[in-house]
Amino acid sequence: MTGLPLVTLDAALRAQAALGDRVRRTPMMASETLSALVGTELLLKLELFQKTGSFKARGALNRVDELSSAERARGVVTISAGNHAQAVAWAARAAGAKATVVMPTNAVRSKVEATKGYGGEVIQTDGDLLATALALKEERGLAMVHPFDDPAVIAGAATCGLELCEDVPDADVVLVGCGGGGILSGIAVAVRALNPRCRVIGVEPEGAPAMRLSLDRGSPQRLERIDTVADGLAAPFAGNLTFEHVRRLGLEIVTVTDAAIVEAMWLLIERCKVLAEPAAAAGLAALMSGVVTVTPGTRVVCVVTGGNADRHRLKALA
Repeated sequence: MTGLPLVTLDAALRAQAALGDRVRRTPMMASETLSALVGTELLLKLELFQKTGSFKARGALNRVDELSSAERARGVVTISAGNHAQAVAWAARAAGAKATVVMPTNAVRSKVEATKGYGGEVIQTDGDLLATALALKEERGLAMVHPFDDPAVIAGAATCGLELCEDVPDADVVLVGCGGGGILSGIAVAVRALNPRCRVIGVEPEGAPAMRLSLDRGSPQRLERIDTVADGLAAPFAGNLTFEHVRRLGLEIVTVTDAAIVEAMWLLIERCKVLAEPAAAAGLAALMSGVVTVTPGTRVVCVVTGGNADRHRLKALA
């Protein structure tokens, strides 16, 4: 694991050029109300307006672009609780390839149906998602599109960081939810290169702290138990490559409670009219709960990573 090459700024720029207008440049939104609540200047990078409803479209499309014609003919396989599933199904359909997606049996129903709507074959299991996907990969000769631990996926995610740096070149702090660490790694690649004094902070749920546990133990770890309302941050393990990005780029990792995540989600909905899913509210939750403190006047960007909220889950969280 040690010595894995990190994704570079050049790779991020190549991904940005390759993706072009096939993905959206998502808006940056200022919120006077939230700024007053946290005592600083707060901006929101609204990735929930991305194709398929989350940042995942960037990395999935960048990875699918790498497929050979033979790989496209055989198809791809991935694992996901929902957002990456939709993104891969969408990207594969655009490339004329079939996508097989392994999802947990308790995946949010609306995310399962959306994945099918994009043309993906969904296989749900109570077992190990990665083991199931790898077995399908060998059985069917499929290409793996990993949800986070892949250079092309990270480079695609880094395009979000490039936009962030263009819109707020003098940001002091960037907060982003961390599941497997793909979006955190990608944004850090861009921010560390273009605004090196900026703090980059990954936020995990207390019930799924794979990256925090990995840093504490010095190597990528697998969680024995996951218990969080933020399904988009419920990766069961930290990736080898994403762990290297977090460790070597000196990123901070903090954890927040589900209660703080839900409160932040409702603040985004009620005060900003932004329908974020729970995972996308993690960065704001870290600020609102005091887990992350900043000095007055600091320019803070929270990346609102996705908006694939399920109406039944929202009712349960009301």
